[in-house]
Amino acid sequence: MGPILVLYYSRHGSTKRLADAIAQGAMAELSSLEANAASPSTGESFVRPEIIVRSVASLNASSNGASSKEPGLNNQGSGEESTNVSVEESNPNAAPTVTLQELERCSALALGSPTRFGNMAAPVKYFLDSTSSQWLKGSLINKPACVFTSSSSMHGGQESTLLSMMIPLFHHGMVMCGLPYSEPALHETRSGGSPYGVSHVALDNAVTLTEDEKSLCIAQGKRLAKLANALWHANNPETTHGA
Repeated sequence: MGPILVLYYSRHGSTKRLADAIAQGAMAELSSLEANAASPSTGESFVRPEIIVRSVASLNASSNGASSKEPGLNNQGSGEESTNVSVEESNPNAAPTVTLQELERCSALALGSPTRFGNMAAPVKYFLDSTSSQWLKGSLINKPACVFTSSSSMHGGQESTLLSMMIPLFHHGMVMCGLPYSEPALHETRSGGSPYGVSHVALDNAVTLTEDEKSLCIAQGKRLAKLANALWHANNPETTHGA
């Protein structure tokens, strides 16, 4: 079983916080699966897959000197930030930049972007547009995926952003993993949260997640890891429990 890839673009850290919490949830689920497999009653083995957190390259790092930086935005749909700076300039703690090989190897994908006028940010779209080779090879078929986003206002286009990120993943043959209303925080949240995927409302540039937002991120990560494990075994019936 390949690694679980948590991939995001973030300029001031809101979307990164979501990514880290989703990774935390995935790790908790994998630990639970590992503990269950270790029980003498199961007679199964389990090798925990790696969880890798990566960022997509900023446009100035990926467009060969053309118009180099994503335009600065400051409006209700602009997402988490408004200054005209690159990932590296504004967030030195950003995760390493993803490679297409890491995308191919993953057994599950969590994809995140701040909202830009109700759509994903340009660097995320640029990265997805570069995955034609993986589409031709069917590298992501039958692998689970979820999406997450951040916006600077409650009605800044979060759900349309989540849906826009799903579309290329459907073209890749991925299995979308949303959030069911069995999660109490989805009923109780007064900020981010959607059945289409987790989200954060960065009012007044608030980077810190609310308790409900973090709870939903952890639930999303657990669900993604659980589905990744189930689908991997369904697609590899000749293997034992684990990879």
